[in-house]
Amino acid sequence: MKKIIFFLAFSCLASCQGTKEITTKSEFKPVRYSNTITADELKTHLYIVASDSMQGRETGSIGQKKAGKYLISQYQKDNISFPKGAQDYYQHVPEAFLNAKRNEKLPDSENIWAYIEGTEKPDEVIVISAHYDHIGTKNEAIFNGADDDGSGTVTLLEIAQAFQLAKKEGHGPKRSILFLHVTAEEHGLHGSRYYTENPLFPLKNTVANINIDMIGRRDEIHPNTNNYVYLIGADRLSSELHQICTAVNEKYVHLDLDFRFNALNDPNNFYYRSDHYNFAKNGIPSVFIFNGVHADYHRKTDTPDKIEYDALTKRTQLTFNIAWELANRENRIVVDKK
Repeated sequence: MKKIIFFLAFSCLASCQGTKEITTKSEFKPVRYSNTITADELKTHLYIVASDSMQGRETGSIGQKKAGKYLISQYQKDNISFPKGAQDYYQHVPEAFLNAKRNEKLPDSENIWAYIEGTEKPDEVIVISAHYDHIGTKNEAIFNGADDDGSGTVTLLEIAQAFQLAKKEGHGPKRSILFLHVTAEEHGLHGSRYYTENPLFPLKNTVANINIDMIGRRDEIHPNTNNYVYLIGADRLSSELHQICTAVNEKYVHLDLDFRFNALNDPNNFYYRSDHYNFAKNGIPSVFIFNGVHADYHRKTDTPDKIEYDALTKRTQLTFNIAWELANRENRIVVDKK
């Protein structure tokens, strides 16, 4: 995550209706597929993505490009293609764009994308995003960025694999899903901004964005448990998105959902500090899934051995189940707030 500074009855009815749709969709069995998301596989991926050989994945660096190639190899292994309309797995982000706001002399970089086409509503798209860049090296020390945001990066791989298995078994998502690994988040959310200004699929057809940034650790607010996650922004544009998040968690995952950083007066301004914001500011309902800041944030000690893989697994499963519901419900969620 980048380092920068009408009534009660109606609400209850809406919530009940949202939950009812989830609990009556017996033709789909997301638990079978969410259970394929395992701590062992997440750990295997993360020890590679956040290894010293990736040199901290600085934007446009050799290490970041190496990480991108690893991500692509995993999508190819699972027979998950790049999006239709694209020539390959890369959305090239030119250095002129990356340096336009403040010249940090960043080289060309790339967003990495993969895609599973919807079976019934293919023109409607769910975007699941995470940034795969980090801050590189300083004074010869490697900043591995295991939690920030190696954790989100490998989450996309596991979620995509689970959806692809479902499709292979005849339960493909009704809506299309774009798995988007964005670059240059640490320098100002540039990769996600580039995508939303140059979208492969029209933004009007983008149903929602689920953004994952740091979900492998616990923060100082929760010293005695990792069975929690922060949800930020889900209710800012769509009441339904918030209801879906809470309902699928209650039904499938049972994490403690913490909304303190979703407050409009949150002094940390987390709502504005990760890639979901570039979707939200374009009117796309978005939710940011986050574990909070810890002592190793933006330090060389953010290493894969410190990740709590049981928590990472449950948070990944929650993300999968939110995406499953968004992709398979009969009607796309409604933007009912400004």
